[in-house]
Order: sequence, then structure tokens, then C-alpha cells
Amino acid sequence: MTEPALTELLRAAVTAVGGVERPGQVAMAEAVAHAVRNDEHLLVQAGTGTGKSLAYLVPALAHGEHVVVATATLALQRQLVERDLPRTVEALHPVLRRRPEYAMLKGRSNYLCLHRVHEGVPQDEGDGLFDPMESVGGPSSKLGKDLLRLRDWADETETGDRDDLTPGVSDRAWAQVSVTSRECLGATRCAYGAECFAEAARERAKLADVVVTNHALLAIDAIEGAPVLPGHQMLIIDEAHELVSRVTGAATGELTPAGVNRAVKRAAKLANEKAADALLTAAEGFERIMELALPGRLEEIPEDLAYVLAALRDACRACITSLGEVKDASVDDAVRKQALASVEGVHATAERICEGSEYDVVWYERHDRYGASLCVAPLKVSGLLREKLYEDRSVVLTSATLKLGGDFTGVAASLGLAPQDRLPDQPPETDATGPEGAQEAGGADGPCWRGIDVGSPFSYPKQGILYVARHLSQPGRDGTRADMLDELADLIEAAGGRTLGLFSSMRAAQAAAEEMRGRLDHPVLLQGEETLGELIRTFASDAGTCLFGTLSLWQGVDVPGSACQLVVMDRIPFPRPDDPLMSARAKEAERAGGNGFMAVSATHAALLMAQGAGRLIRAAQDRGVVAVLDPRLANARYGSFLRASMPDFWYTLDRNQVRRSLAAINASAPPPHPVAARTAQPVP
Repeated sequence: MTEPALTELLRAAVTAVGGVERPGQVAMAEAVAHAVRNDEHLLVQAGTGTGKSLAYLVPALAHGEHVVVATATLALQRQLVERDLPRTVEALHPVLRRRPEYAMLKGRSNYLCLHRVHEGVPQDEGDGLFDPMESVGGPSSKLGKDLLRLRDWADETETGDRDDLTPGVSDRAWAQVSVTSRECLGATRCAYGAECFAEAARERAKLADVVVTNHALLAIDAIEGAPVLPGHQMLIIDEAHELVSRVTGAATGELTPAGVNRAVKRAAKLANEKAADALLTAAEGFERIMELALPGRLEEIPEDLAYVLAALRDACRACITSLGEVKDASVDDAVRKQALASVEGVHATAERICEGSEYDVVWYERHDRYGASLCVAPLKVSGLLREKLYEDRSVVLTSATLKLGGDFTGVAASLGLAPQDRLPDQPPETDATGPEGAQEAGGADGPCWRGIDVGSPFSYPKQGILYVARHLSQPGRDGTRADMLDELADLIEAAGGRTLGLFSSMRAAQAAAEEMRGRLDHPVLLQGEETLGELIRTFASDAGTCLFGTLSLWQGVDVPGSACQLVVMDRIPFPRPDDPLMSARAKEAERAGGNGFMAVSATHAALLMAQGAGRLIRAAQDRGVVAVLDPRLANARYGSFLRASMPDFWYTLDRNQVRRSLAAINASAPPPHPVAARTAQPVP
């Protein structure tokens, strides 16, 4: 029996989801199929509206091997599991003559722990937590009410997945009914192991043809070496522009006085007196050091800090040994496991900083609310990804923004793919090339990869304008630019509202919102004054409304239609000059003979600007302007690199032309249509 043609399968899937087949979608599906057949790795830039999820799901399902799909955001994860996969599987079932199974898998702390729900939380002295059921009149605090609702929900839910709880609860409440992987007793030792939601999710994942997970779990699977994900022959990474950031986050360690004292408190109840006292003494020394900590990178570990960290490491090691020797049957396993997890976490980070690896960056941070912390993160993760990600499977990485400055090379290098291992952008017409042929075409040492840009179904030069306010003053480190606020007000008036304001800091967004509220009749919504979902619903339903905010708006707003016809960026979003990790990476690039500014700061800004500009055109009928109120985009040498990373809008410096265009677009705009709040919330 012959295999069904890929185009036939794709057409069936597109029809099932009510979509329209697009040339870019077909090209992407064919490239994915070629990559998996030939054991290659593929980078695909697919613009908004391409339908990239079906373009990778259809060839993956047709191939018949086990597949893992990793996403960065909750919105896409839900779309795949609740919409795309059910409809695609149903559509392909008659043609494939089999029904692929799919499942979602997250980290353990995302699932309700029945042991915690029924047996209670191992209490820390002074935490002030309580059993809400013991209150005769019922709980009156928000925490108590949340805990009661979680207990009721535990009897109703089939998944125990936090994201299925609506409305949600605070992080503090969820922490009372969940455990980390280190705190988990294990299915065989837990009285509720047979009913465990996390274990059930893992079992479903083992049996599934397609497992949908998140970047964080993928990073843990790669970093820790212990398999978390089920075996698979194909890995698809959507929203791949976020992967480096998520892997860096998963590989970052942090020590705080509060965290160390929590470990001391938990260990003191179970460890022998000598080990517990040593840990207490080391913790007191660490707290004294942290009281004097000034924010910034530690290129060398100061002698006094090194001494304190060594004492903390050794004391933790002694406590771990002591906790492992606890044989008292009266000691709850959950209490011992929680204490062990806390001490092991402190030990691992203290030991890592003591080792002083040249591949790590160490720095102090200070927060007004949480005090000082000591952090350690990898200088870069490309080597880790190169070693762990591409072995024994074909990897497809896709996003709307993978070509920065018009080329894949920079993003590919950050993902562990070297230029010398790149294959021609167009695969051969036949698939006779096996792994050996591919190896000859690319490099001899690294994973072979191909990069393709399948474009977008939108006509960016006809649908959008990129306007750079070249006449404005250059942004400074401090202070508000009066001319920038004047320009912003003029643009909003011309657009009739309909403005998404993307700011480089929350302080700038707040200042602009306050100023515009005083000047204009248009309502101005500000991130943080309401939930993001509610802000987006309000913005999408009222043409005259503006929405101002920072990072999550640059990457997380999907409002097609006439409610968003002007996207404003106040300045080029370079990272802070004093950011310890970014500055360390820039210095490393310079030591390697490169341009540190272009490799790190400009690349960071290009990615955000590409994402931000992508908020404007979300449907074929959309029209509008992206206005950048930073003259450096037109005047500086790096400006062309940044512009080449953005959609190919019609480019102008003429402020009068832009205002006339905005007024014309506003005059002919259809009524806005309300949308669900499709925000790109990071998956925990």
C-alpha cells in the first residue's frame, strides 16, 4: 500500500481546522518531511499567518515516529493540545489508517500533589501557614480560601494541571499543594502514588505518538542528564527564538539569605546537632556577607565570599549525610524529603560558585522587596545545546523571527549550530541523500542543518509602514524626552487611538501613560493596572483605546483587526549596559575576535524589535504603522541590521506622510472585533 502524499494530508488537516492552504505552509511541511527522512536539522522562519503548527504536525504524524513538540508559551501549548492536534488527528485518521495519540507533559510542580492535599504541608517554623479546615468559621484570608478551593478541586479534576484551574490561585497557595521533583517522595513510596497526577501525565506521555511540552522541561532534560521526556526520534521546537533564554534560566542558580535560612530551619529538625549547628553558623556568615553586597558582576570571587561559600558547601554536605542517616520511623518521609531538597539546592549552587568555572558568570543582585541574591549562570548555552540537543534525533526549530539582520547565522550559532555545518538552503529535489551525503555537504564535525525562510502570507510593504522619527533627540539613560512625548501624542491623535505602546521599561510606560492621559481624550490602559488578559480584551474591543506596557507586550499580544493600527516603540530595546550576563557575553565575543555589541546587544534588540513589529499585522486585512521614536534606527550604523530583522514594511522618515496615512487608515477602518486574550504567557 502506497503512503498518502504529504500535500493530501496537509490539505485534509487545513480543511479540518477551517484554514486556507498557503504556499509557505506547503514549503515548510515539505522541508520538515525532508529533514526527518534524512536525519538533518532544520531552522524555519515562518511569518505570522503561515500556519506553521500544521506545517510541522502533519509531516511529523505522517512519519509515524515518536515526536516531542516544545513551546515557550502557554498560549501555543493550549492551541496545540486543545485545537490543532485533535482536529488534525481526526482529519488524518482515515488517510493514515491509524489514529496517533497525543499528550501534554509539564514539570512536576505544575501538577497537584495529593500527598500535600491530604497529608498537609511540612511546616516551617514561623511560616504562619494553617490548615483552613481547622477554622470553625471558615477561612477569611485569600490564602485560606484558595486552599479550600484547591481541596475541592482535587476531588473533581482529572488532570491536576494548574492551568486547568479557573480562576487560578496565587503562587503561595499553589506551593502548598505541589512539590518539586526533588521534594517528591516517588510513586512507589507515596501512599497516593497510584493516583498521582504527575505520574499519570508521564505514563500518558510514554504511550503517546506526540508529546507537547515546554522549553523549560526540555532544558532540564538536556541539562540534568536524567531523562524526563519519553524517547523520541523527532524534536520540534516552536517559538525557538526563546530557547536560549529559557535554557539559560533553567541553568541559572541563585542563593539568598531567605533560601539558605529555610534550608537551615528544615535541616535543624532532623540532622544531627553538630551538622545542624555548622549549617547555622555558615548561614549566618553568608547573611552578613550579603548585607554588604553591591549589585554587579564578580569577575573573581572575593576571598571573604569564597570562604563563606566553602563553609556553606561543606556544612550542607555534612547535613545531607546526616539526613540520609535518619531512620526514625516517626519522621514523616515528606518532611525529610523537603529538608533534603532545600539543603541539596543550596549545596549545588554554593559548590558551583566555589568551583569558579570560566564558563560561568557570577553576580550580585539587589531587590527592594527581596533583598540581595547571589546568582550564577552559564556564559553561553550553545555548547550545551550542541552536545545535548541534536544527537539521535532530527530537530526542527521554527519561529517568526530566526533571521536577524536577514541571516540565520547568528541565531543558529546561539543554538549550537555552526556555520560550517550548514547545508544549502534548498534541499535536493530527491531524497536520495542519506546522512552520509548530508555530512559531506555540511561540516564534518557538527550537526548538519539547513535554514529556510518560507515568508508570510501577508504583503508587508502594502499593509504596513515603518516610520522612524529621525528628527527626535537621542534617548538618554535618564529623564523623559519631551519631544518624544509630543510625537507620541500627535501619532495617537492621527490614528484615532488604536495604539499599542511598547516601552523599554515600566517606568517609561508609566510616565508616557500619565502624560497621554493628561493630554488626550483617548483611554490609555497600562500594564499592571489590571490582568494582562483583561487589558487585551478591553483594548481589542474599543477602537479609541491605547495599551501601554513593556516586555510581555512586545512578544505576547495577538489583536487582529482595527483595534491595533499603530505600534509605537519608544526606543531601541538594548539590554542594560550593567546587565552582568549580557556584558559578560559581549566581552567573551570580543575575546573571540567578534563584535561584542553586535553579537549581544544588537542581536537582543533585533529580536525584540522583530517581535514587537510583528504585533501590527495579524491578518490579511490589517493595515497600520510601526513607529520607532528613536533616531538611532535611521542614523546609527547598526540601524540597517535592526531594520533588516523586522518585517519588510514600507520605510519612511516623513512624519507628515505618516500622520496623513494614519488618519486615512483610521477613517476607513472597520469596527474592531473582540478577541480572546491570547497572550504569550511563559510556561512555568
